[in-house]
Amino acid sequence: MQASKHHRSSGMSNRLCYQPVQEVEAYCLPRFQTLDPQVHYNNESSQSTVFSAQNFHIKYCTLESSAANGSYTVYNSPSTVNFSPNGSPMSQQDSHSYPTPDQYHSPDQNYSSPISGSCITDDATDFKYKLKQLETVMLGPDSNILDNYCSTFQNGTSNTLPETDSWGQIMDSISKRDLKQVLIFCAKAVADNDLLLAQWMMDELRQMVSVSGEPIQRLGAYLLEGLVARRASSGSNIYKALRCKEPASSELLSYMHILYEVCPYFKFGYMSANGAIAEAMKDENRVHIIDFQIGQGSQWLTLIQAFAARPGGPPHIRITGIDDSMSAYARGGGLNIVGKRLSKLAELFKVPFEFHAAAMSGCEVQLKHLGVRPGEALAMNFAFMLHHMPDESVSTQNHRDRLLRLVKSLSPKVVTLVEQESNTNTAAFFPRFVETLNYYTAMFESIDVTLRRDHKERINVEQHCLAREVVNIIACEGVERVERHELLGKWRLRFAMAGFTPYPLSSLVNATIKTLLDNYSDKYRLQERDGALYLGWKNRDLVASCAWKCKPSTN
Repeated sequence: MQASKHHRSSGMSNRLCYQPVQEVEAYCLPRFQTLDPQVHYNNESSQSTVFSAQNFHIKYCTLESSAANGSYTVYNSPSTVNFSPNGSPMSQQDSHSYPTPDQYHSPDQNYSSPISGSCITDDATDFKYKLKQLETVMLGPDSNILDNYCSTFQNGTSNTLPETDSWGQIMDSISKRDLKQVLIFCAKAVADNDLLLAQWMMDELRQMVSVSGEPIQRLGAYLLEGLVARRASSGSNIYKALRCKEPASSELLSYMHILYEVCPYFKFGYMSANGAIAEAMKDENRVHIIDFQIGQGSQWLTLIQAFAARPGGPPHIRITGIDDSMSAYARGGGLNIVGKRLSKLAELFKVPFEFHAAAMSGCEVQLKHLGVRPGEALAMNFAFMLHHMPDESVSTQNHRDRLLRLVKSLSPKVVTLVEQESNTNTAAFFPRFVETLNYYTAMFESIDVTLRRDHKERINVEQHCLAREVVNIIACEGVERVERHELLGKWRLRFAMAGFTPYPLSSLVNATIKTLLDNYSDKYRLQERDGALYLGWKNRDLVASCAWKCKPSTN
């Protein structure tokens, strides 16, 4: 960067630091009603289990107890096994009432089991006995499948049961209460469709997880919900229920705003993107920013103030906000709320401002919806958005790359990208589970240093803002799996194929972000690699931010 440009932009870049603004609200969904999970069995058919959801005095429920429109039905798989809401198997003739999930997620009963009061299995003989019990319940007293399995296993021809050393590792992990390793073994059993082993391990896991325990216990509770939902093929129902339920109270801040405040991930992403936009637009008189997932519009509060202080006066700013109807729950209304909020702020700082609303999903966006005018300098913003777009592995329309090509056709001055640094898009189930476990372990650990473990807002934040992502990644497939993260290396390939080249991030903004992190734990780390910024927790990258510009034409 030339010295003159550096001097001119320094004043505005320094103003891009985070400034608490009362109007900044949630980026995601607000509170949800807590539900009373009660199991009812359909008298007309033994093929379904209906969960009714009613208001209940216990504050916290697990994901499986939430249901859109009050109830949902989980239908049996082609096998004869019917899963109860807490994941235990039962025959189609049985009709039992199970305790609520709160029993084993209660701070006072972290390790109690909803199935039985048995302790953790300590040896292979007890394990075999429990498997035989499961088999009897599921297949009848005359079944000898387990005996056949064991006989086959002893003859060395089984592909179902683990190898001998694997048995030892499983038992050793359980006896040591190594929750992370037990979760991995359970996921492997689910991946291998080993029904008996998976169900037994789920029962053991229920005695080890807690929404009020250590970070791995809290995450383990939601990973277990995802595994149970995957076995019962109910992951989509749970995810939709969490996304659609109306807030229970307007008195408290939304859960995502709390996450925004206690963790620097969103502030980091917004600040780095705003810095690139401010640098690219420092000489422009008319600026049009197209935000492909505007949410509350919180990202633009500090940028408007920075433009107001620009030497020579602010430019005329127009923001096009794209968002689907789901975010209306967090806002309490449509995109006009965002437009009024930003217009009010711009008026306060004497910045010429227009807002254009495009209420639709990114999959629906076409050129005509963007309202581009001649003479405007364009900035495109993809903050925590593109991973929701289906790519070539999901749809032949490939909206992920289609949007990038659409943006390239408009020749923007800068395109900003902020995404979680995780690899869950095309990975098969088991490696995807391990990646999710590692990624969200770091996320839950970072929350743990800020909010007390018995803090009710922390439980709500994790349950309704993070757990729904975990359930979607673990339990859903195909078009229903919308949380499809990619590593920055893959995003680089997509942007390069669309005709973009990296745009350097401002060193002044990088310094400002480092100052921001001083307000948080020293376990956060900021690294600049290959023209991109990475925010991580300890040794794990969690969020990556970079900027792009159009490749010069080669005539």
